[in-house]
Amino acid sequence: MKMSDHMNIFTIRKKIVMASKLMGAILVVSYVFSTRLPLNADVSFIIWMVFVAVLICVIDLWMARFISKPVSELNEAAGRMADLDFSHLCEVTGHDEFGQLSHSLNVMAGNLQKAFEELEHVNRKLEQDVEQKKRLLAERKELVDNLSHEMKTPLGVIRAYTEGLQDETDEAKRQNYYEVIIKETERMSSLITTLLDLSALENGATELAPERFDFVEFLETVAGRLLMDIPDADFELQYELPELPVYVHTDKGRMEQVLNNLIINAKRNVQPGGILKLSLTEQDGMLVFSIYNQGHCIPEENLTRIWTKFYRDKNTKYSGSGLGLAIVAQILSMQHLPYGVLNRQDGVMFYFSIPSIK
Repeated sequence: MKMSDHMNIFTIRKKIVMASKLMGAILVVSYVFSTRLPLNADVSFIIWMVFVAVLICVIDLWMARFISKPVSELNEAAGRMADLDFSHLCEVTGHDEFGQLSHSLNVMAGNLQKAFEELEHVNRKLEQDVEQKKRLLAERKELVDNLSHEMKTPLGVIRAYTEGLQDETDEAKRQNYYEVIIKETERMSSLITTLLDLSALENGATELAPERFDFVEFLETVAGRLLMDIPDADFELQYELPELPVYVHTDKGRMEQVLNNLIINAKRNVQPGGILKLSLTEQDGMLVFSIYNQGHCIPEENLTRIWTKFYRDKNTKYSGSGLGLAIVAQILSMQHLPYGVLNRQDGVMFYFSIPSIK
């Protein structure tokens, strides 16, 4: 036992010893006092017994307050902690062993609560890591499956034309075979590059690099490169653009991909002699881009499916990889920009919105 325990008069042992000595002294004094009363001995004894009974009740109340009640509260607190309930701390206070035990239990409860919270945080992180690994494995499998599926046709064409080269003696046909092989090789290379880029966007391996630029001039440059001065163009180009610069803050390179894919998609699906219209307008602080091509409408049940990878509408003449609109959707979704597609009376309109800045 520590020296401080000997000096501390508030310990339970000291309280009990002091209470027992005080009770003994009171009993002796009360007995002597009762025997000296000018009363009959039996009456004096009865009075003393009544006093003893009252004294016992007082001592019992004292014991209940300073011993039984704290023990009960400590037991309840320990029971709650055993059930991992740390929401209610022990409220026993004082300088005796009960107060010290209560303080120790509360400190232990706080440490356990903190340890459980840290453990839950670690478990959540582990779950997230496991889910991320599962997702990456699923994406990797999907990538391999998609590549395997999409490579079958060009590889089959390349193999067939390569075998044809071995037996073909006509130089013109051989040159044609070479051109087909080169075209299919370029197609495969483009498909792989596009698919890897989309996969990087989907799993977060690629981050956006926003910058401020004039979107009107930007659109004129991209659209001019894809639509102007095309010798075999068989459509009527219309456009509606703001006269003054309108600035945005976004990834310029990625937005060029978006415009490229939407414009190429519209150009390939516009009917011969039909209208292809570009529109850029300002509405409530938003810059709204739309591109309309006159031609076949998209079946209503397929309007949401066109944004998925490798989707192709058999009613259109579009012969691409089926990844362009998926990339558009992914880039715009990463920036939380609204986008969509609408069927018009005699064509299709794609659109998206982006906040304008000063």
